[in-house]
Amino acid sequence: MLPRRYECNSFVQALPGRVFAQMDVHTRLSSHMGEPSWRTGWGRMKTELDEGQGQKVGSRMRLSGRVFGVELSVEEMVTERIPPRRKVWESTGAPKLLVIGHYRMGFELSPHGNGSMLRVFIEYELPESGLALWLGRLFGQRYARWCTRQMVDDTVKNFEASPTTQRSI
Repeated sequence: MLPRRYECNSFVQALPGRVFAQMDVHTRLSSHMGEPSWRTGWGRMKTELDEGQGQKVGSRMRLSGRVFGVELSVEEMVTERIPPRRKVWESTGAPKLLVIGHYRMGFELSPHGNGSMLRVFIEYELPESGLALWLGRLFGQRYARWCTRQMVDDTVKNFEASPTTQRSI
């Protein structure tokens, strides 16, 4: 069991099938890591996918790049995929990250009126030792909040801008 957890929830103006289809594209889901920002020290992470494209159980993904000038990398594997309700992936091997260690992430969708309730979660360990452990104690929860919030906000915004959900006055 991973000792730390954070989750973010929101209503999305689309039915679970449409939301799942968008979130099942791992490059879209991790796009907030590929865009330079002050939160990533103006660095970026590149996402590489295997032939399963992160869209089947056992599929593997790799994120690598520089954040705050430090070379980072992590390999992930899809461990659960139940369209259109739930998807879970977790880090494998020895992740080289700054503020978290091994983690398990995922999202869940449930119908809610004419849309969906979305929950994105992360369960994580702190890095094992050294500067990363110290940084994890200071910034691990902030990172977890930022990461889950970005995934939720990007998804909500995508469907707010969708022509099928816009209303004319």
